[in-house]
Amino acid sequence: MTDDLLFVYGTLRRDTRSGMHRLLAQYASFLAGGTYQGRLYLVGSYPGVVPSPNPSAKVRGEVYALHRPEIILPKLDAYEECGPDFSEPTEYLRQRQAVVLSNGSTCHAWVYLYNRPTDKLKSISSWPEWPGVEWPGVGPT
Repeated sequence: MTDDLLFVYGTLRRDTRSGMHRLLAQYASFLAGGTYQGRLYLVGSYPGVVPSPNPSAKVRGEVYALHRPEIILPKLDAYEECGPDFSEPTEYLRQRQAVVLSNGSTCHAWVYLYNRPTDKLKSISSWPEWPGVEWPGVGPT
């Protein structure tokens, strides 16, 4: 399997119909649904995931095969506020993590991990979690 995979769990998913998903779709192809062993938190109006030692803690998302990672990853890094252009600690870190695909196989994909304390954040099971809430940048444009 390719090294150029990306796992998304929030505003980059297909069902958000966001502008950033449309950008991702120009440089990547949907590969499969997947799960990441982590905990999901509400960070303002968007989600953030952190790794979890608990094997039952699963975050659902989508895995994409990146066609032009040298183009799309810097754009996504800017969107996720991580990388050398942002002061430390950055809000997210992009790291390769184990992801289980919907067919049961495991791959290593880039995941944007939340990089700040979570003790005052609400743990959520999915995103968006509440019907009727306006999510910035999400929905038809």
